[in-house]
Amino acid sequence: MARGSSGIVAGLTAAAVAAVCFLAYQASANAPDSVAAPTAQSSGSSSAAPTEKPEAPREPLAVPADSDTGARVVYALKDRRVWIVDAKEKSLRTFIVMPSSINPLPGVYRVTSRSGSIKGSDGVPIEHVVRFASVDDVSVGFSAAQDDSMHSPDPTIKTGGVRMKRADGNAMWTFATVGAKIVVVP
Repeated sequence: MARGSSGIVAGLTAAAVAAVCFLAYQASANAPDSVAAPTAQSSGSSSAAPTEKPEAPREPLAVPADSDTGARVVYALKDRRVWIVDAKEKSLRTFIVMPSSINPLPGVYRVTSRSGSIKGSDGVPIEHVVRFASVDDVSVGFSAAQDDSMHSPDPTIKTGGVRMKRADGNAMWTFATVGAKIVVVP
């Protein structure tokens, strides 16, 4: 009986090693060039020409560098992302948003008004509206649809609602009181 169970253990061990080797091969085959390719420094050779110090890669969820300072809400138009930043420059929360059909220009704004629950300009019931800009007589602000949807806006209708999930809207409502700084970056 002992001889049979040791054969089973040996077979299972061999299968596990084969699976790990296969997964390691897949990981190395799919690794980005920046990780998979050896660098000049790791090869041991040195060049006589000085090389520029590579720029540190930006953490994808890091607060944008040129987004002012202090307690603020940062809205990155291109990234479709918002950061809530405290006075110590710590990102308290970051989340994706669905931009409106009208966007404010990059710059520093202040929260001008808030509404707890209203109907959006697109007819959708919304909550936690935080307004901070006006573009072509259209108020621009953050809001959350009460049904938690984040549909793309109809491009033929001028709307200024930057939509977010309800949990994110709750955080925005708590942080962005009237007068709070909103920084819009490209």
